[in-house]
Amino acid sequence: MTADVRVDLYPSRGAAEMTTPRQDPVIWSAPGAPGPVAAKELQGFERDGFLTVDQLIGPDEVAGYHAELERLIADPVVRADERSIIEPKSRKVRSVFEVHRISEVFARLVSDERVVGRARQILGSDVYVHQSRINVKPGFGASGFYWHSDFETWHAEDGLPNMRAVSVSIALTENHDTNGGLMIMPGSHKSFLGCSGETPKDNYKKSLQMQDAGTPSDEALTRMAGRHGIKLFTGRAGSATWFDCNCMHGSGDNITPYPRSNVFIVFNSVENKAEEPFAAPVRRPEFIGARDFTPVR
Repeated sequence: MTADVRVDLYPSRGAAEMTTPRQDPVIWSAPGAPGPVAAKELQGFERDGFLTVDQLIGPDEVAGYHAELERLIADPVVRADERSIIEPKSRKVRSVFEVHRISEVFARLVSDERVVGRARQILGSDVYVHQSRINVKPGFGASGFYWHSDFETWHAEDGLPNMRAVSVSIALTENHDTNGGLMIMPGSHKSFLGCSGETPKDNYKKSLQMQDAGTPSDEALTRMAGRHGIKLFTGRAGSATWFDCNCMHGSGDNITPYPRSNVFIVFNSVENKAEEPFAAPVRRPEFIGARDFTPVR
């Protein structure tokens, strides 16, 4: 008997960049399936790769979640944990991963139907948390994150076989057009850009501070921006953006006095469980790429 050969639908980290048409649906649920996302919004998500909600959570809720964020980043035990990422220059906390396991407050947010219900509807199945984190982008020099597709990393380094994951970013401070907000190339989720170069061992230790492996070339980004344009997301605290796992996105440095903080949750379909990495020597730690596939309830 011969062993089954795993098919890699989205080759990456090879000798050269290569573009592969998307092999998967964008909306996985059947037309008319119940859920909190209206049909017109689903059509927009299919077309652009994202949807926004102007006020997902109210001011009182925002205040509670922001207070929990401040509590976590001030806790010396949390700061010393490997799940906390520290800004290289300022030495301030940049992100805290697996926040839904560290904090009961954020665990409740993950299972809030306003949040997980949209993920289930888009992905057409029960979902689990592939990754969660709080991002803290204080003023006066917090660094941005270069252009990338999350799926490129999650496929190459975590072993997600298909594009059946969706992220949500919930703003806990106002997103101005000047303080390092999220930028997406609308429609970029319809094709996969496989990046060049091998994945270094323990690449995650560097990539969580500054993306390197899995970064597109300037030439590829110029072509994509010319084709798709760039959308900058602004909005008040409590607003939220869901976006497809393969959207090309990034954010700039924050050199303003105005901080930008958010909670970020990645939902993956229980029918798209992580396998072995497709283009990395070892798995990333579970606090970055979960191996607990328990559905969110």
